[in-house]
Amino acid sequence: MSEAPIINQEQRIERLGYAGLIPFVVLAALLFLVNENAHPLVAMALTGYGASIVSFLGGIHWGLGLQEQCVDKKFHIVWGVIPSLLAWIAFLLPAYAGLVVLSLLLIACYAVDRKTWPQSGLRQWMTLRFRLTFVATLACLIGAGAT
Repeated sequence: MSEAPIINQEQRIERLGYAGLIPFVVLAALLFLVNENAHPLVAMALTGYGASIVSFLGGIHWGLGLQEQCVDKKFHIVWGVIPSLLAWIAFLLPAYAGLVVLSLLLIACYAVDRKTWPQSGLRQWMTLRFRLTFVATLACLIGAGAT
């Protein structure tokens, strides 16, 4: 009887991160494949998913800001809500505009994380963070072009 391979925490985080790209890629592709009746639903699904991911990225900063050893608590707590508020606005826009706004928010979140994550002990995750941001941003832009 063979045992399942043991997955360490880093591998689990990477796998879950990459799995989180599946809805971005599938929904962006579906915008080119579905009929005109389904198109608005797929566009809304992509915009909604993008907004939830941008909100998640803000939530990471709340987690960092709540730690006792946090260097810049006020920044993390304030920044933590900004992506959610802007993502909500993006979700309310027509998909062609909302997906562009979400693309810009994904890039902005990455830029902030690139400055703040290393001082928070998260430097090792920046390569994965870049890859995830790149694919998610590309999917949003492709989705915007398809709407």
